[in-house]
Amino acid sequence: MEFLANPQAWFVPLLTLTLLEIVLGVDNVIFISILAGKLPKNQQANARRTGLLLAFVTRIALLFSISWLMSLTKPLFTLPVLDHELTGRDLILLVGGLFLIGKSVTEIHHRLEGEDGEANPKAKAISFNAVIVQIMMLDVVFSLDSVITAVGMVNQLWVMITAVCISLGVMLAFAGAIGDFVNRHPTIKMLALSFLILIGVTLVGESLGRHIPKGYIYFSMGFAFAVEMLNLRLRAKSVKPVELRRPVK
Repeated sequence: MEFLANPQAWFVPLLTLTLLEIVLGVDNVIFISILAGKLPKNQQANARRTGLLLAFVTRIALLFSISWLMSLTKPLFTLPVLDHELTGRDLILLVGGLFLIGKSVTEIHHRLEGEDGEANPKAKAISFNAVIVQIMMLDVVFSLDSVITAVGMVNQLWVMITAVCISLGVMLAFAGAIGDFVNRHPTIKMLALSFLILIGVTLVGESLGRHIPKGYIYFSMGFAFAVEMLNLRLRAKSVKPVELRRPVK
């Protein structure tokens, strides 16, 4: 086959795009893990798998409708204050960013007020279908951003689809571990929610013509996560001596 005769033309783009799709997919995995964590333990894994499969279907559907996707970049109207032309893509990113900010702020408020579903018996239980609907809404936003990035980097459709499939496999393999880790550590969950607010603000800024380089965002997130990991190790060390000094009753 022709593509086997010239691997340099597709291997590097495939590798680069796959790594980028995995990085972009981390946001999706975190959001899905936080929402799935509100369900009973026996439904969480199913919710994570369903959410990631829906993200995969959304990405593939967008890739096969590239002509429609590109039509979303045509200006619809102009914002007089910012002198910025809004497109269909901008509107989707704006709504998605505002939803992500609102959802994350609400989750943080619930945790600060002690309204976590498992900790507070008076809290309303969330249904499996409600979680899946919320995941689907954000899947569209994350998938749109991911696919537009892919279209801008690669010309071959099969390379894009292969990269999405590989990244999905990686996310499915690690989604459970990420979800369990986030749920076991309340401070990590708070940090993850703060990351989602940051991403939401980035999406809103992007929709209004204020581009924020993603490299800065991911570097900040990685640095904050590294500091929190050091804090977790420090807290683990400080707890042991205190437990040893407790008097035996």
